[in-house]
Amino acid sequence: MRASSGAGGLLAVHAHPDDETLATGALLAAFAAAGRPVTVVTATRGERGEVIGDALAHLQGDPRGLAAHRETELAAALAALGVADHAFLDALPGWRGGRLEDSGMVWADEGRRAVAAPDAHAAFSTHDLDALAAPLAALIADRRPDVVVTYEPAGGYGHPDHVRAHEVTHRALALTPHTVPVVLWAAQGRARAAAARRALRTLVAAGAVPGDSPDDDAFASLVVDDEQIALEVDVRPVRTAVLAALRAHATQVQHVTALDDEPDLAGAYALSLGLAEPLLPVEQYRVAGGDLTAVAWPAQVAPVA
Repeated sequence: MRASSGAGGLLAVHAHPDDETLATGALLAAFAAAGRPVTVVTATRGERGEVIGDALAHLQGDPRGLAAHRETELAAALAALGVADHAFLDALPGWRGGRLEDSGMVWADEGRRAVAAPDAHAAFSTHDLDALAAPLAALIADRRPDVVVTYEPAGGYGHPDHVRAHEVTHRALALTPHTVPVVLWAAQGRARAAAARRALRTLVAAGAVPGDSPDDDAFASLVVDDEQIALEVDVRPVRTAVLAALRAHATQVQHVTALDDEPDLAGAYALSLGLAEPLLPVEQYRVAGGDLTAVAWPAQVAPVA
């Protein structure tokens, strides 16, 4: 962490290392490239995440070892995105509840997730809401961002830590004396999400993209009707940074591929299930509060007309 970065910036709240890139990588990179202050807060170190690949398989089932390794992945990803201001929630001044750990979850299928009940008292999702929110509220007051971004109420796909990060963020916004001009939720419009999956199915079938074909009909909760999309980020100007950040999270992300001449895709990757996932040519957001016209957005970030 560093000293107060002043007004005009962006503050993102995420549950685990890799979420900052998967959900908001282009927005973070766009603000950083424009010379705007960017702060990322991560709630846990992802110690119960699955591990991809034989080289790092020894970390599976070793929560502390995996947590330490994922801290290095996160640092590399943030460096790729141009973000210098980062803190874990349990390292913020005012937090006295001990180490916050990944609550864990299990996959049900590719688009609809079933989550595991937290099995440890340290699980992030089990802690008192106000106790979690108070240090974040103080950080928001110190950084005075123009924009705060996190997940929608269902956490994007149901992970209990994502849901809790949403709750903590909004409670912190209620507690902080700083009025944040705009609050965003990461999202994907249904039309773009469906078109990207159709394109991926064709590319996977042709052998042009590694991984297994995605289910064209299975969507997580971050996918919403198109009229709910209020802000878009042009990914291509920062695609190199986003792809590098994805590659940095090697325990969680595989098959990272740049795609050109594909109008519905800027790239592709896969998570532990091996299913091809789209990197959309625009990163999309819903407005949870505030007025988009109150913010001077970087050049590649624009409200939807």
